[in-house]
Amino acid sequence: MRIGIISDTHGSLTAFRKALEILGRCDIILHAGDVLYHGPRNPLPEGYNPKELSEIINSLQIPMLISVGNCDAPIDQMLISVPLQSPYSMLCFDGKKLLLTHGHNMEEKALEELAMRWKVDILVTGHTHVKDIKILPGLLHVNPGSCSLPKDGVPSVALIDSKEVHLIDLNTGQSIKSESLD
Repeated sequence: MRIGIISDTHGSLTAFRKALEILGRCDIILHAGDVLYHGPRNPLPEGYNPKELSEIINSLQIPMLISVGNCDAPIDQMLISVPLQSPYSMLCFDGKKLLLTHGHNMEEKALEELAMRWKVDILVTGHTHVKDIKILPGLLHVNPGSCSLPKDGVPSVALIDSKEVHLIDLNTGQSIKSESLD
């Protein structure tokens, strides 16, 4: 199973298209929130076009799960046909449980404790615009960073295949960091 993970597109059609290109064929796409609106504290990202981005999302032939972010609003659901789920989505694959949330409603440590209590194997969050893979006892915490407005300077996505999770640089298509799922 190939799971593409995107977060914090903030209305950037350019970043979303590049993310899909870099991720390639996936069985499902997870979006960790902040889909259409750039937010009042952010600059307009390159290729800002929320209307066309919603049309591209609606035309995707791959299943998609989207978590509501702090910059997502009820009006967004009128444009996007994929349900915007809040605050959590759960995905089970290959005997693993994955919890998807934007991550803005709880401190990181509290989210990780919640995931461990729910016996989740992989926690996926966004919100910080900083990519990371964190290994905790019984839990892998993945933040794909932002594909449009990265705070660490490198736009990125994540990819889970049957054996590993990879953070991928959108500029080069190269893996920045990877960890085993075992």
